Amino acid sequence: MARVEVTMEVGNDGVAVITFSNPPVNALAVSIIAGLKEKYVEAMMRNDVKAIVVTGKGGKFSGGFDINVFQKIHRTGDISQLPDESIDLLVNIVEDGKKPTVAAVEGLALGGGLELTMACHARIAAPKTQLSLPELSLGVIPGFGGTQRLPRLVGLSKAVEMMRSSKSISSEEGYKLGLVDAVVPSEELLKVSRRWALDIVEKRKPWVRSLHQTDKLGSLSEALEIFKISRQQARITVPHLPQHLACLDVIEEGIIRGGYSGLLKETKVFHELVLSDTAKGLVHVFFAQRATSKLPNVTDIGLKPRLVKKAAVIGGGLMGSGIATALITSNIYVVLKEVNSEYLLKGIKMIEVNVRGLVTRGKLTQDKAHKALSMLKGVLDYSEFKDVDMVIEAVIENVPLKQKIFSEIEKICPPHCILATNTSSIDLNLVGEKIGSQDRIIGAHFFSPAHVMPLLEIIRTEKTSAQVILDLMTVGKAIKKVPVVVGNCTGFAVNRTFFPYAQCANFLVHLGVDLFRIDRVICNFGLPMGPFQLQDLSGYGVAVAVGKEFAAAFQGRTWESPLVDLMLKNGRNGRQNGKGYFIYEKGSKPRPDPSVLPIIEESRRLANIMPGGKQPISVTDQEILEMILFPIVNEACRVLDEGVVVRASDLDITSVLGMSFPSYRGGIVFWADTVGALYIYTCLKKWSAMYGNLFNPSSYLEERATKGIPLSAPASASLALNSRL
Repeated sequence: MARVEVTMEVGNDGVAVITFSNPPVNALAVSIIAGLKEKYVEAMMRNDVKAIVVTGKGGKFSGGFDINVFQKIHRTGDISQLPDESIDLLVNIVEDGKKPTVAAVEGLALGGGLELTMACHARIAAPKTQLSLPELSLGVIPGFGGTQRLPRLVGLSKAVEMMRSSKSISSEEGYKLGLVDAVVPSEELLKVSRRWALDIVEKRKPWVRSLHQTDKLGSLSEALEIFKISRQQARITVPHLPQHLACLDVIEEGIIRGGYSGLLKETKVFHELVLSDTAKGLVHVFFAQRATSKLPNVTDIGLKPRLVKKAAVIGGGLMGSGIATALITSNIYVVLKEVNSEYLLKGIKMIEVNVRGLVTRGKLTQDKAHKALSMLKGVLDYSEFKDVDMVIEAVIENVPLKQKIFSEIEKICPPHCILATNTSSIDLNLVGEKIGSQDRIIGAHFFSPAHVMPLLEIIRTEKTSAQVILDLMTVGKAIKKVPVVVGNCTGFAVNRTFFPYAQCANFLVHLGVDLFRIDRVICNFGLPMGPFQLQDLSGYGVAVAVGKEFAAAFQGRTWESPLVDLMLKNGRNGRQNGKGYFIYEKGSKPRPDPSVLPIIEESRRLANIMPGGKQPISVTDQEILEMILFPIVNEACRVLDEGVVVRASDLDITSVLGMSFPSYRGGIVFWADTVGALYIYTCLKKWSAMYGNLFNPSSYLEERATKGIPLSAPASASLALNSRL
């Protein structure tokens, strides 16, 4: 096993090569930073060292600062765990040191890794090396001088864009911008870097201290205009993310008062942001996503995933065509089956439109698009299924139809073939009831549009084999999804947890709360759209079908709204026919449609749940938010109690990736813990007394609230025994 260490070798040429190792991505752990400092001090003192080359071991420079430290700080509140080396190491020892340093960069230099290279006097990179400062995506700003050095190396406008987007650039683009001094083949990287370092000593190459450079910053008036525009954009696009404006403030400090002043402010602001709720939420989501790849009794028992080279998709509608697109654009051959030529041609056309859309958005090159479409074959029977590694059924939500399909494909597909269904709510035991190979039945629940949305909810039954689960997890990663394995129940994890979302929103409307105000409140909280615009998007037919599923499964704690039926009777079906709660016009934001108000009034009259019959309730925006989100938390508690997910953080990541719950709030359970279980329980108890079972607190929530245990704390061993997983 590779060791975590920093080594130094001094060659006959007088160049000290300092190499740090911390697999898998050479993260700058506290011990690595201390080791770098120690080796640098030694190199500066040794008479046989003329220059220094710094590099990462194993074909990667560094993935950046070790953010496990952030987690420790969030647990303890102890900021002293952060290494304070931005000035002492990177300025005093490296950048202003008496011997030049060249960074030999390969694979990736992200965050603190890139900041380390920018403190060096030159950067030599291997081809296709990724370079970025992604700190803002974690709720902080670059903390090792990146806010000051990047603008001086690539120009202010490009530096602001790189930091605010958190996107990486290649070493080739870095060379054009001036961030990289040369791009050389990997096998020549160290040789060229050593030579370059000696050329600096011998004055054949410039000794560049990037913190002192000003030639790329432009005039002060130009800089101030860039800051003005960037601040306006940040206030509009990321109003809930304070790190964006903070980053601009820190960069501006360095432009106006000099790089050193900028560094001092950078350190101060970085320390403040690390402890912010935004950073806590985003760091939690970062680790929650990584935790999903660890599944007890599946990923830890020595199984190796089998390769899926060819897949079949049954049904070429919206979901089927999206799933097929995701597969072919990830080099998996797809056989698309439909019931007749007309539907098949429609499905293929939708896939072509999807692929063209990816090209237009810069997600796919034209060459890869041609290759992807060549991997698609349309069929009207099962003859091509005899050698497929996986089938994903994506037909309408009809149990007898799904059972018939699985009975047919079991006879034709090879014995290793994964038999997956894209159902969003139907019990998998029902789907696979009539076949013998129940160990191969698994749910592959994609979210629409399937080729864009990042979540893949994998549903296992009690009989699904560990091998099949591992294989589908591997497919999920191969098609650039985040696979989360959950247990089998109505609605599974995501739709089950969020079914109170529409129910409670509708309930509030019938208590007299303005429908459009509800959507505004939810959007102000950070979701991209409110429950009624979401209903417009998904179509009212879906709302009716899903509502029936949940009403049957969770009797006594659902509420049936007459509103959707009335909307359908009035010829409205949301965006599908352009008539919904909102008006949708090309090129403009959706706006409330006043013509639905009489329909809402009629629905209120039929429901007749307003206090005193006609008196709308008086609520604050905060109460609206809580009356919609707290019942979701309550259902999440039931999901945790029943063991539908392995860990609470799985619900957090599914809420963020599946329902667009704001990532900076950490996911539904994490957010609930910041609000407090006791407060949520008390509110629900009050509302259940006023309005009935829709708000009745679960026993899990009650226990956690009264005992002061966080909702995210692991379940007891006795609960774990009953787990669906």
